[in-house]
Amino acid sequence: DFKWGDDFGAPDEAYLSEQFDRPFFIVNYPVAIKPFYMKKNPENPLTYLCADVEAPEGYGEIMGGSEREADYDTLKAQIEEAGLNLDDYSWYLDLRKYGSVPHSGFGMGFERVIAWICKLDHVREAVPFPRMINRMQP
Repeated sequence: DFKWGDDFGAPDEAYLSEQFDRPFFIVNYPVAIKPFYMKKNPENPLTYLCADVEAPEGYGEIMGGSEREADYDTLKAQIEEAGLNLDDYSWYLDLRKYGSVPHSGFGMGFERVIAWICKLDHVREAVPFPRMINRMQP
């Protein structure tokens, strides 16, 4: 019951990652389900130039990244298209106002990578100070 353009979460990622025995990439997510600061794919403007790395065996996403939009006017238009308040993002637009360079960014779920490498049952086992029902602070 999954169609193009739908967002998918942890259960969907887990299902996909159970189908593989090594990490794999999911690329070019639909614009509608990702943040405004990503660069649109010139080959298909309905998608962004982005990728997630999924760990195999049901561990799901361990890393995500994208090319960032560097053009001021395009970025401003994408903020407006997302229905966001331009004043709230004026500081971000100022970073591009006088030009920028093509650049990208990524984030790695360090605890998720550790959980996958160590074959832990739950990511909580890889967190140094996990929040649990009997402990809310370290």
